[in-house]
Formats: sequence, structure tokens, C-alpha cells
Amino acid sequence: MDVNGVGWIAAIVIGGVAGWLAEMVMKSNMGIFMNVILGIIGAVVLNFILQALNLGTFGAGWIAYLVTGFVGACLLIFIARVVKR
Repeated sequence: MDVNGVGWIAAIVIGGVAGWLAEMVMKSNMGIFMNVILGIIGAVVLNFILQALNLGTFGAGWIAYLVTGFVGACLLIFIARVVKR
């Protein structure tokens, strides 16, 4: 079983990188575990939103998963900040 064209191990590694990049861009301070979670959940959430809006996805493969995870993680951090205030 694969996730967006990458395997489960690659999804964890790429999700961690995407979450870390989002953490750096959004200036948040989280641990490595939360980076992985944000990257993976962010990719899933953004894919769901894109499909719901009938816009498709960024494609398949690790670059598409990295971009999707990064944008999704940034979106999740933004939503968390709005709710927290």
C-alpha cells in the first residue's frame, strides 16, 4: 500500500521534512514527532480539500508529497493559531 505514490516509510520521512519546513516558515516551535504528524496529516488534509474543490492534486511521487505536506502543514499551523487566539 502506498501514499500518494510513495511508500509508508518514505511518507514518514517526507512528512517529517515537510513538517520541519512548515515549522521553519511559520516560525513555530514543535518537536520532530509533531513535524512528522503535521507533514503527513497536512498532506492528507490538503489532498482532501483539493479533491473536494475538484482541483485534483499536485501529482504523484515524493516531490508532490513534499509540496502537499508542506502546504497542508502550514495550513494546519495557521488554523491552530487562529483557534488558539
